[in-house]
Amino acid sequence: MILPTVRDPRLITVRRGGTLSDADHRLLALWAASCAEHVLHHFESSRPDDSRPRDAIAAIRAWTRGDLAMMPTRASGGHAMGAARELHGAARHAAYAAGQAAVVAHVAEHDLGAAAYAIKAARAAAADDETDAAGRLECRWQRDRLPDAVRALVLEDQERRNDLCWNVFQ
Repeated sequence: MILPTVRDPRLITVRRGGTLSDADHRLLALWAASCAEHVLHHFESSRPDDSRPRDAIAAIRAWTRGDLAMMPTRASGGHAMGAARELHGAARHAAYAAGQAAVVAHVAEHDLGAAAYAIKAARAAAADDETDAAGRLECRWQRDRLPDAVRALVLEDQERRNDLCWNVFQ
């Protein structure tokens, strides 16, 4: 479970009683999509004929533009996670990252799910003696791409939820 029991109102949209603006929600979604897309090749090399994770990333990007509603975007995330279920290692984690990215349309806090699964994919793809370094490198890559408007929020959330996200953000 990567979602906290106590929700941070800064990650809940204004229309649901929080303080997260639509613009910042879209930034979180785009960042999550980038995190998932960065490791997508681990899935696609294993399952080149299965487009569900790539479709989920495309769906969340379409949602940020207003071209797709939340419900089909969220559903595409579920389909991507379905693609992960029978796999293991980097391919599985990459598909879960794509699924988590898509469901950011529904719950913004899934942004860290996409990032955490992407780090797990990078670690799983690395040689045994390089897993920690691969995870740190992926985390650094992600942080370098954080939009300024949500950077502090995401970094604070990573610190707050690190233990829920397999301690990948240390």
